[in-house]
Amino acid sequence: ERQLVESGGGLVQPGGSLRLSCAASAYTFHSYTAGWFRRTPEKGREWISCITSDGTQSYADSLKGRFIISSDFEKKTVYLQMNNLKPEDTAVYSCARFIGEANCRRGEFGSWGQGTQVTVSS
Repeated sequence: ERQLVESGGGLVQPGGSLRLSCAASAYTFHSYTAGWFRRTPEKGREWISCITSDGTQSYADSLKGRFIISSDFEKKTVYLQMNNLKPEDTAVYSCARFIGEANCRRGEFGSWGQGTQVTVSS
């Protein structure tokens, strides 16, 4: 049973926004770093953003300014706000929990959700 569940994906027009949620079912994000990634057949897995337990955020340069990560540890949920979406943002978006920001940025040794599809198309 996966312990992270993503939601909020769907079809959106170019220029639109979506907010993805990543809910932890069996544990919290306290003392961990949460991250968002996306995957396409063409590019493979791409790191988007990480947020540490003290709220420190990091972003891929190409996505900084359009994507915003946040967390509500009381609700055991991490969010990804995506604005001004483009067709090239179409991907399966996944969240994961890591020990340490370095592992998060590399996407190594994480506990992953199943992913949610985001399609940006008119």
